[in-house]
Amino acid sequence: MAGDKAGFAGEIDRSRAGELMPAVLVSAPDGTQLNLGALQGQPVLLNLWATWCIPCVREMPMLDELADEYGDSLRVVTVSQDKHGKADKVEAFFERLGFANLEPWLDPDNKLDYAISDGALPATVLYDASGQEVWRVVGEYDWSSAAAREAIAEGVGT
Repeated sequence: MAGDKAGFAGEIDRSRAGELMPAVLVSAPDGTQLNLGALQGQPVLLNLWATWCIPCVREMPMLDELADEYGDSLRVVTVSQDKHGKADKVEAFFERLGFANLEPWLDPDNKLDYAISDGALPATVLYDASGQEVWRVVGEYDWSSAAAREAIAEGVGT
């Protein structure tokens, strides 16, 4: 199992701590919209991913487990960066992997990708309950690790 995590090269970066979560509208495949800037009041772990991104796909089950583990104390928001809002592809991916705790949000114009990671995926940012960035990881990260739990505690306050 340890060999499975060998390629996880992402690192916690606190250089942009304090920046506000972008007020970008993302949408669900059914057209429901979510304004990320309005998610204040609860810590948010925002993950940018794509169906074609192998490191992203490796992270998704771990993020689903995190969402289950933290429940209402941390909202895990995964936003697909698949170009042109390929809702059918994202929905099929979610159905195939059977995520119980993640919702398939879309950012068809890739506004978040360029605001957060300059096009690099996966990218994950932890925002505290006031919507301010605590840290970010650009690149694949082991979300099942003790180090991940320690880092998340910074924003969740546990």
